Amino acid sequence: MDDRVALITGASKGLGYAMAMKFAESGAMVAMISRNEDEVVEAANSVTKATSMRCKGLVCDVSRAADIEETFAQVVSEFGKVDILINNAGHAKVGTIESITDEEWQYDLDLKLMAAVRLSRLAFHGMKERKWGRIINMLNTMAKTPIAGSAPTSVTRAAGMALTKVLAGEGAPHNILVNGFNIGRIKSDQIQRAYEHSGSALSFDEFVADAGKSIPLGRFGEAEECANLACLLCSDAGGYVTGTAINVDGNLSAAL
Repeated sequence: MDDRVALITGASKGLGYAMAMKFAESGAMVAMISRNEDEVVEAANSVTKATSMRCKGLVCDVSRAADIEETFAQVVSEFGKVDILINNAGHAKVGTIESITDEEWQYDLDLKLMAAVRLSRLAFHGMKERKWGRIINMLNTMAKTPIAGSAPTSVTRAAGMALTKVLAGEGAPHNILVNGFNIGRIKSDQIQRAYEHSGSALSFDEFVADAGKSIPLGRFGEAEECANLACLLCSDAGGYVTGTAINVDGNLSAAL
């Protein structure tokens, strides 16, 4: 990934941070985006210190179109281009159809779907000029197998899967490869928060190990395992994989 520039949203922790670290270890420069300035600057400094690669933490609320345009321009000014885009921002907001307000629906769509639309639109121009680009949309398993009470996130993520296929078709003639990751249960900051809210008497490791028993593979995934796959698909080694949504879930989902 030498000389590549990756832009990763939701990059201050969890999957985003793991991908930033893996990409930098593989030779890429990384623009790391988050809403929390202190966290994202600290995360970028940590990646730079560990890899000696150029990384920069930038503050951006990707639910706001104006913020996206401003931050993307800043990344191009700082690094000269964007070769790789990882649309990773978002959280698992769920509820019943009667409990979700219009405002909550709109925010979820802006945060997860429209952020990916807007960033991909901005990135496409330069990727087409250079005849090289990679986009990964981070989704979840409910994009394929939604259940009752899983909106709005399952609906938004399903739309993200459709967006992935559309972008892959438009990008293919220009060597822009676009894929989605349908994420299952990965050990991350979201799981840490769930543990803290559970009031469990178990340690965090015991909590994760117990919860992982229901997964066919018998455990939660590691953020680094997801990052390894992202690195493969965002390199030349993954040059014939596009337009697919890959389950990264230890066979948790019933769908292929």
